[in-house]
Amino acid sequence: MKETQEQFVAVREAARSIARLSAEETSRILMSIADKLERHIDDIVEANKVDLSKMSKEDYRYDRLMLTPERLRGIAADTRSVAKLPSPVGEEIDSTVRPNGLKISRVRVPLGVVGVIYEARPNVTVDVVAIGLRSGNAVVLKGGSDAHESNAILVRLIREAIGEHGVSPEIVQLLPDSHESAKDLMEAVGYVDLLIPRGSQRLIASVQQNAKVPVIETGAGVVHTYFDKDGDLKKGAQVILNAKTRRTSVCNALDCLIVHKGRLADLPALVEQMAAKGVELRADGRAYAALEGKYAGTLSHIAEEDYGHEFLALILAVVCVDSLDEALEYIHRYSLKHSEAIVTENVENAERFLREVDAACVYVNASTAFTDGGQFGLGAEIGISTQKMHARGPMGLRELTSYKWIIRGDGQTRPL
Repeated sequence: MKETQEQFVAVREAARSIARLSAEETSRILMSIADKLERHIDDIVEANKVDLSKMSKEDYRYDRLMLTPERLRGIAADTRSVAKLPSPVGEEIDSTVRPNGLKISRVRVPLGVVGVIYEARPNVTVDVVAIGLRSGNAVVLKGGSDAHESNAILVRLIREAIGEHGVSPEIVQLLPDSHESAKDLMEAVGYVDLLIPRGSQRLIASVQQNAKVPVIETGAGVVHTYFDKDGDLKKGAQVILNAKTRRTSVCNALDCLIVHKGRLADLPALVEQMAAKGVELRADGRAYAALEGKYAGTLSHIAEEDYGHEFLALILAVVCVDSLDEALEYIHRYSLKHSEAIVTENVENAERFLREVDAACVYVNASTAFTDGGQFGLGAEIGISTQKMHARGPMGLRELTSYKWIIRGDGQTRPL
């Protein structure tokens, strides 16, 4: 507790210094971070190999953990993209002049200190720093033990780059690799203004249940795509394949295909390309009967635990429904309110789906893989919020700000 307490005190104090930085200075710091990461790609990859050596390649987190030169160059490019985005700090949201002459406005301000608890995803380390600093926030990081070596070298390089600009590196803190430090972060009242968990449902639930600081729920998603009776087969096959196989270990990956009973004859063609990608289909009775002997990959009967399950692997549940009503009911029952999609050429059905599905991101005729801050034009993201308070969906720069009221007067007083 003593070590983390010292870190909390240091980051809280250092956070005040960020307010003195101009948007141009913050941009230069982020550009320097990107440059330093690229100069040390070999060192980062070697540290990452130490972490990888302790994890089975069959673990769904292995792909998330892996840092390759290509991925690191991508991370650096994303950091530069954030550096080029306009800072939201100081942006006037609205303003009015009262009858008494008071000029009242709302202006965006940083949250202060943002903490993030995350698992084996070292890319999150850099994303959080980039978005945090660009939105005027100091950051406290608690990465998973599986990524300890990777996170340690990334934070060391980031702090070096910050220090080279004459700014206190204390604005970025990496907590010790222990469960105790996670507990300390969840209880850091007065030091941390917002805590964001990124990872499994288990991690998110634990943070929600135990944190004493404000929390935004992010990450976990049981993602569905409904192939409507009026769905286009070619579009559907492309959308479903991309949503399931682009990256299986991420939260926007497809978990369940829902198909209208009137399109069961098209189901084999709809999922045909999945076999070459190694996707195992777990189908309910009617879907299984439609696929039996017609799917070249692994086909099995769906189990009770497969309903509403986030697979994070090359496994796809396939469920048949009688109507759009039933599809909506199914999604309502099992959705974690992350990303949901419909494939249809029926405008009325599409609009109804958009209105009635309660999720952060709702799609028509497009892959759920687009649920991403970069794809939404935010530059990068600190997480995908699945709740409704403060922020929802990809959280970019504006989502890491609050606002304060600015009141300008000229001697006005209230009547006694």
